[in-house]
Amino acid sequence: MTERGIISFGAYVPNLRIERSAIADAHGWAFPELKARAKGVRALANWDEDAVTMSVEAARGVSTDGVGALIFASTTPPFADLQNATLVAAALGLPETVATSDNGGSLRAGVSALLSALRSTVHTPTLIVASDARHTKPGSAQELQYGAGAVAMTVGSGKVIAKLIGTASRSDAFIDHFRASGESYDYYWEERWVRDEGYGKIVPAAIKAALADAGIDAADVRHFCLPGTMSGIAAAMAKKSGIAAEAVVDNLHARCGDTGTAHPLMMFASALERAEPGDRIVVAAFGTGCDVLVFEATPELANYKPRLSVAAAVAGGRAEAHYTKLLSFQGELQLDWGMRAEGSEKIPLTQQYRAREQLAHFVAGECPSCGTVQFPQLASCVNCGSFETLTPHPLVDEAAKVASYTADWLQFSPSPPLHFGLVQFDSGARVMMEIVDVEPGQLDVGTPLRMVFRIKSKDKERHNVRYFWKATPATVQGA
Repeated sequence: MTERGIISFGAYVPNLRIERSAIADAHGWAFPELKARAKGVRALANWDEDAVTMSVEAARGVSTDGVGALIFASTTPPFADLQNATLVAAALGLPETVATSDNGGSLRAGVSALLSALRSTVHTPTLIVASDARHTKPGSAQELQYGAGAVAMTVGSGKVIAKLIGTASRSDAFIDHFRASGESYDYYWEERWVRDEGYGKIVPAAIKAALADAGIDAADVRHFCLPGTMSGIAAAMAKKSGIAAEAVVDNLHARCGDTGTAHPLMMFASALERAEPGDRIVVAAFGTGCDVLVFEATPELANYKPRLSVAAAVAGGRAEAHYTKLLSFQGELQLDWGMRAEGSEKIPLTQQYRAREQLAHFVAGECPSCGTVQFPQLASCVNCGSFETLTPHPLVDEAAKVASYTADWLQFSPSPPLHFGLVQFDSGARVMMEIVDVEPGQLDVGTPLRMVFRIKSKDKERHNVRYFWKATPATVQGA
């Protein structure tokens, strides 16, 4: 069987970036020491983004042709007893025969999922998506350190851009932090103990074993990926392991922050964007043990260009100076929105299932008689009245533009104003849609748009989430 390896990757980082100085200034009266660490920005998931929506956006940048399995890795999944991977697969339009599974319980869940896919003996490609939007206690060090984002990688055979040449895993009950079921925040132990007894003893030993398995020396490593919120931890572990200082990959702290389960793969993807054929790349993930994967870039890498690169994802974004927006989006601040926010959001599961293709993958219908494309799909054509069965016509990746728009401050939105309008697709379809991630003065008639998968509404009584597609200006990431 042809050797399996990485054949494509894509990354997504939310458009909003909260200024760390805004966080530090808000807490200056109680924690003035935060100001010294308040440089740069960190990614902030919008109110309608979560680990599922970010996974979908990252996966839109990879090859999904022939994918037979999808593994979703996260420590912040929206559902505890409803398979999140299935929601991602449906939004991507993957066939219902695809095998899906969730992976969690540790920040190395993404790397573990990747290792499992690389070791698999199946013949079809496997899609791994790792995503996290971790909540933090206001005023904590993690509030400055954490970010949000997702990475997708396709593992298969054929045009492999990076092949696995060595691995090592350690299952060690060393607890640096934890979050109990039903709790919102991580609890961290003393930093020096974690650095010296945790990282300092577990990671170098795992790296040594992985390099021995790969049959290479530490001096052969050109890119070293190890996430961690402690300053200089990757450089310290590289030095202990004999890896050159210049091999340490940027942890993306200044423009993104730590993306949890996704971060080892985020750094790995970043390394692949700069690597040359033949380069050896070490990817390490720490968390109640350690996984270390050693890769070698293949000649195919020279011809590969990601559709959604880490460089583009991190470089973009809109700076947000309002700290209370972070609190509101994460449920830490309950604003009085008034009567306009009242009303039931009960989601009819029967209708959601019957219209699952239309809702999950934004599939319109094309009339066989007159060619009119329409959404939603109705029993008869809105143009000619034909009752012939409509042909499925996905709108997810179709070019679109603004036909009309409104910025409404009266209707309730968790992030006012509510932008919506008539969206004109190139196929002729016209759909009234919500428009998100809009900067002041950015919309006009004719503004190019692209579709993004987002939370449509939240049923707070039953703790359910309804997803759908929204439009966003095509100038944001992914255009």
